[in-house]
Amino acid sequence: MSTVLEQIEEQIARLQAGTTKKNVGTVRSVADGVAVCDGLSDVMYNEMVEFPGGVIGIALNLTEDSVGCVVLGDISNLKEGDEVKTTGRLLSVPVGKQLLGRVVDALGNPLDGKGPIDAKEFYPVEKIAPGIVERKSVSQPLLTGIMAIDSMIPIGRGQRELIIGDRATGKTTIAIDTIINQARINRVGLESGDPDFRPVYSIYVAVGQKNSNIVRTMATLEAAGALEYTIIVAAPAADNPANQYVAPYAGAAMGEWFMENGMDALIVYDDLSKHAVAYRQISLILKRPSGREAYPGDVFYLHSRLLERAARLDGKGSLTALPIIETLAGDVSAYIPTNVISITDGQIFLETDLFNQGIRPAVSVG
Repeated sequence: MSTVLEQIEEQIARLQAGTTKKNVGTVRSVADGVAVCDGLSDVMYNEMVEFPGGVIGIALNLTEDSVGCVVLGDISNLKEGDEVKTTGRLLSVPVGKQLLGRVVDALGNPLDGKGPIDAKEFYPVEKIAPGIVERKSVSQPLLTGIMAIDSMIPIGRGQRELIIGDRATGKTTIAIDTIINQARINRVGLESGDPDFRPVYSIYVAVGQKNSNIVRTMATLEAAGALEYTIIVAAPAADNPANQYVAPYAGAAMGEWFMENGMDALIVYDDLSKHAVAYRQISLILKRPSGREAYPGDVFYLHSRLLERAARLDGKGSLTALPIIETLAGDVSAYIPTNVISITDGQIFLETDLFNQGIRPAVSVG
């Protein structure tokens, strides 16, 4: 009996009773909107993590001994040794008609000083694009109000049409004119009382733009009476790269709500060149291997998974995408332009020579 007791006492003495933190970690380093954290052994890919002060981040890099998180918010107060916690949730943004007429950031927080947004639903920022069976062929037109486009390069509801050209050739102007034309058609259609009329709601995603340009765009839409049908998602140049990376996906989630509830929506990504640059910054800080033009290997997937979410669904609505790409000296064979050209259904190519000759819009007809 004493031998058995001695064995039990020996096993108790050898017992490791220490606790292990699984869902809590510490910040190892912070740089340019990216925090490298120790711990967090149970964290999921793309899971939201919480830093001190309620600052939110996303776990993007899962390695054997650390987790790389992009920080969506003010990183000025984050420091080495701060505690970070997992939330068990994926990043979501508010959706619904309550956002129409508002200017929000990449997380759906209002930026226009018009008070809080009373959203009833939230959609995940990252979502798998609709499959083949769920889709319906594009057959209904989306009129831009620009004769050169509607007559020669018509756009359908649920299509992805790339607007590509050098800087200051009128790319954003075409997109804004299209949004204003949708509002004009909406007003006429709703006043007509036609029961079959379907208005088009717009989402304008500004990535890496100057704050003054975003304010000017908002004022233009408001003056034209189009802001009430539009959501503006702003991730300006002064914002950290993480917010610029997330903003287009947040806008897509807001557009998907309209599509899945039997309505039609138009989303403008202005522009995906700056979006790719923001993602390159994040990837280089996370020490991911770089490839052509220092972009990471998955930069094609970055845009394909975003643009494939635009579709016309069978028995539901549609989401039309107008991505914008800025070229350098008319070089459409660069990495990002060729990627997005191959993903989209067609292109509206703007020529600098035509623009300088006073031909506006400077649409190349072939």
